[in-house]
Formats: sequence, C-alpha cells, structure tokens
Amino acid sequence: MKNFNKGKFLITGGAGFIGSNIVEKLLELGEKVIVFDNLSTGREENLRDFLKNPNFKFIQGDLRKEKEVEEAVREVDYILHQAALPSVGRSILDPKSTFESNVSGTLNLLFAAKKYKVKKIVYASSSSIYGPTKILPKKENMLPSPISPYALSKLTGEKLCQIFSENYSLPTVCLRYFNVFGPRQDPNSEYAAVIPKFVSAFLNDKRPTIYGDGLQSRDFTFVENVVEANLKALYSKFNNGQVFNIACGNQTSLLELLDFLNKIFSKNIEPDFAKERQGDIKHSFADISKAEKGLNYSSRVFFEQGLKTTIDWFKRYKV
Repeated sequence: MKNFNKGKFLITGGAGFIGSNIVEKLLELGEKVIVFDNLSTGREENLRDFLKNPNFKFIQGDLRKEKEVEEAVREVDYILHQAALPSVGRSILDPKSTFESNVSGTLNLLFAAKKYKVKKIVYASSSSIYGPTKILPKKENMLPSPISPYALSKLTGEKLCQIFSENYSLPTVCLRYFNVFGPRQDPNSEYAAVIPKFVSAFLNDKRPTIYGDGLQSRDFTFVENVVEANLKALYSKFNNGQVFNIACGNQTSLLELLDFLNKIFSKNIEPDFAKERQGDIKHSFADISKAEKGLNYSSRVFFEQGLKTTIDWFKRYKV
C-alpha cells in the first residue's frame, strides 16, 4: 500500500466501526492520524489499541461546531470523512438530528477543508441513496431515489462534495458503502446492523430477529475491503466528487446468512420473524466495475471469510 509521504490524516468518526479500522491501517503504515469524534455513536474502546502510538491523536469534538472543526482541520493534509449519525430507522424517528449531523456537519468540514487547503477528502456515502430500485445490480449512473432522511442526508453530502470540487477546487471522492460488517461493529445499539446482531444472538444461544420474510438480500462487504477502498481513493487521480460503489458484488439473503451462521457455529437456531421495518430496502446489490477499473479496487475478503473473522473477534472481545 502506498505511503503518503508523512502527511497528516484526519478521520472524522474515527472512534466508530469503520473509522477505527481505517485508523488502524494508517498507523500500521506509519502515518500520523488525528481522530475527530463526539462519541455519540463511536466508542472509546475502539481506540484503546492506539492510545500509546506517538502518531495518534484524539480530539473529542462535534462536526456541528464550526470552531471545533476548524481546529481539527487546521493541521491536516487529508480527510477521511466517516462521521455520520447512522441508521435509516433513527433518521425516520428524528430527521432533524440526522440532517444537523450529516449535512450541516459535512458542510462545516468542507468549508474548513477549503480554508486550510486540504489535499483531498474521501466522503463515506451509502448504498441507501439508490432506494428501492428494481434494477439490479445498482450502478453509479442510476438516478438516486432515497426513501429515508438518512439516505437523503448522504446523497446531499455527495452533492456538497461535488459542488465544493467544482466551485472551490477542493479535491473530493465519494464512496457508496454497501452493508459493511466486521470487527469493532457494535451489536448492542438499537440501530445495530444485522450481522453483529445475529452474531451476538448466536453467541448467546438466542433467536435472531428477521424483519420481513428473510428473503431480502444484502451485498455484505467486509470492512477490510472498505479500508482499502478509502486509501486507493485518496491517491487516485479522481478529485471532482466522483462516486464509486464499494461492495463485493454479491447477494446474500438474511435466510442464507442464518444458514452460514448455523454452519459456522454448528448450531440449529431458528429466527423470530417480525413486521418489515419502514425505510428498509428489499435488495442491495452493487455493480463494482467502476471502482475496479478506476480505483484498482478489488474485494479481497469475501463474505464467508469475513464472517468467520468477525465471529472470532466477537468471541475474543466478548462483545
């Protein structure tokens, strides 16, 4: 992996699941890393392994506060913008907070990056922006159709990146993540993703809950692939807010996920079925050919291997 010649990296949301995995990789490469996180959904324990590293610095701050953002951005060369108030369900219950964090926060970050001439921003977007399209796989040139405040906030962030690139020459790249999972993902939140919730249930011999019929499918993407995509986007030639799908390019239904877990755990646990949730997408499946060609991205860790790695981590840390 390319070294960035002693640049300084700001990881917003670096105490979160994806952010902390990016931090770990950059520190392994010998880079200087600053994490900016308000710990509303990020967790201090995700940073525990980095605290003694002289190249690591943690700033507890809020993207909604302009002065705090400016102080963090003032000393960095690159920004990996992972911070967001996550969850489709949460955004439906509280759209105002979602927009304050995900849109106003992103706008504050872009203004600060423009002011201090940041070399590039990689923005974490979401596959949710596509909405319930019947056309699969989902391609970057499809017309977005967000059906939740969260999805709309992420699409708005993309557009803001593109506007700042076009009007202020601020280099940006946008990555649309598809159903990321892996170590450090919190299973205990009310809004936790399906894989950590299912793994936690299996570890405790409980029946996981499936909302709907279980035939809904996801393009589950192991977090190591997402980390790799962020770094490749940073040193790519792209700088005008270009959008790339980041996924594995496969479909796995929730019932198939259950089968995988029963096989791995050597158990025979049946799910509890509940009413389908508002705002959920039936199928999520990405065309990743643009990222493969443009970013030299590849899904190096596939679903079952990533699932086993995730389970091992959950067992080790007794999450």
